[in-house]
Amino acid sequence: MTPDRQPLFHVRGLTKIYSGGEVEVRALDGVDLDLYEGELIVLLGASGSGKSTLLNLLGGLDTPTSGELKYREEELADADAATLTRFRRDVVGFIFQFYNLIPSLTARENIALITELAEDPMPIDEALDLMGLGDRADHFPSQMSGGQQQRVAIARAIAKRPEVLLCDEPTGALDVQTGIAVLEAIEQVNRELGTLVVIITHNASIADIAHRVIHLSDGRITEIRENEERGSVKSLRW
Repeated sequence: MTPDRQPLFHVRGLTKIYSGGEVEVRALDGVDLDLYEGELIVLLGASGSGKSTLLNLLGGLDTPTSGELKYREEELADADAATLTRFRRDVVGFIFQFYNLIPSLTARENIALITELAEDPMPIDEALDLMGLGDRADHFPSQMSGGQQQRVAIARAIAKRPEVLLCDEPTGALDVQTGIAVLEAIEQVNRELGTLVVIITHNASIADIAHRVIHLSDGRITEIRENEERGSVKSLRW
């Protein structure tokens, strides 16, 4: 990564310890990392490696036990609840394995829940069109396939124009062909909007589409690999 670029996230010595009685679990153990605008990052590691903990800290869903966590020049490690709420609202879009759509609302209405809170939201129809769902705006989740619902979730996440898109196993509940379509949509957001995208996955083949692949084990980064020649989503072997 070009050294004179300013990172969006600057992480040093990041540690997260969960205590339960006499048991202490180091979910993260001294992570150092810089993440940059326009990158597509894949986090790989076994269950319990620290991937989800790192994603939650980057997204302001949790706070570290110790260490430095900066977004641009803002220190998030010791930020109060109001600051983290504003950060999540203004900066971060989330995509999870399960779509978390409200069943009684249409696609348009599900997205409106987010855009009504955003400072400079994308028009809802533009977000839906970007995901190829312009004809599904007035459909309820029960009237859509799993892949379409996940693309609504992506449209909802990007409609507030986030600088960061955090994806936790976004294809985990989908079949191969549907998963490919969802990854294509996520890659399109990264390419066309310049959004920093971080994807957690157990599927190592997805790493081929990343700019950088970060391997975690026992709460530590064990390897960071740059892809000099990124593959296409359609060429992935599942």
